[in-house]
Amino acid sequence: MTKRPTVAIVGASSDRSKFGNKAVRAHLKQGYEVFPINPKGGQIEGLPAYASLDDLPVDSLDRVSFYVPPSVGITLMAQVAAKQPREFFLNPGTESTEFVQAAEAAGLNPLQACSIVDLGESPGDYSA
Repeated sequence: MTKRPTVAIVGASSDRSKFGNKAVRAHLKQGYEVFPINPKGGQIEGLPAYASLDDLPVDSLDRVSFYVPPSVGITLMAQVAAKQPREFFLNPGTESTEFVQAAEAAGLNPLQACSIVDLGESPGDYSA
């Protein structure tokens, strides 16, 4: 049995018009095991939402994708580094020079690109 790739969507949202929700749906469609991260908890697209990366039931991740402001993202670099992701996406609107520098200082190689497009999907296909 092949293990499904894992992804944490930081800034996941239950609001289907937000990119943090579209990313959850796009990754699910592509066969990922998705871990929505939202400090409010609850459920997003039928999945349990975790308050932080530290709360995830896995030690490592294939991908982490950010949909939060850079000022929030910078505070999470230790949590991201601890999960040793193969890919770390700073989606449009989440990147900043400081955020990139903080990620690199944590030993990460941030990809400044849309993780939904990287899947071969279009965010426009995921309407509310």
